Amino acid sequence: GKGTQAALLSQDMGMVHITSGGLFRDNIRRQTDLGRKVQPILDRGLLVPDELTVRMVLDRIAQPDAGQGFVLDGFPRNVDQARALDEALAREGKSIDKAIYIKVSTDELVRRLAGRWNCPQCGAVYHELSMPPKKSGVCDSCGSELHQREDDRPDVVRTRLEVNLKETKPLLEYYGADGKLTEVNGDMEVKQVKEKLLAAMSRPQKVS
Repeated sequence: GKGTQAALLSQDMGMVHITSGGLFRDNIRRQTDLGRKVQPILDRGLLVPDELTVRMVLDRIAQPDAGQGFVLDGFPRNVDQARALDEALAREGKSIDKAIYIKVSTDELVRRLAGRWNCPQCGAVYHELSMPPKKSGVCDSCGSELHQREDDRPDVVRTRLEVNLKETKPLLEYYGADGKLTEVNGDMEVKQVKEKLLAAMSRPQKVS
């Protein structure tokens, strides 16, 4: 999945791996001003407004450890977020180098998502087949009990994917028009996808 590949890519390239979910949890844990605003929204199961999400991301990439580069995972999710990010970076004379689209067939995505388990405490993600925890049902990192999302059932996953594709298409067009979009075939093993991603970082065309 994108989370696994983003983590591997950031390690190999010496960049910071930034996830929107991780930012939410970190700000809530530290009880920052943004964290206090986000917590009641998430507690009600609602989507965090773009303004708050963008502010969290911008605060994070302004930290010293992101100075050598960063890999964004789960952000931006729409064109408004992408524009806000581009405008903020432009004010500092910076820009996004590449937007990577890992394209995976629907059947393969259903297989992967239906076997996914998450740690509610630290956010670690596991998979029954490709990346199982050392001890079944227990997080390797913090020892918490793993949970599976209710919407990770196969039928619900297919519906989610249809909605996600409709929402993602304008974002792909946005980065494509800017010449920054690179598509990578994700219907392969983790190691193979990683190799394609590293190759894609040096050229803009489609890598199949």
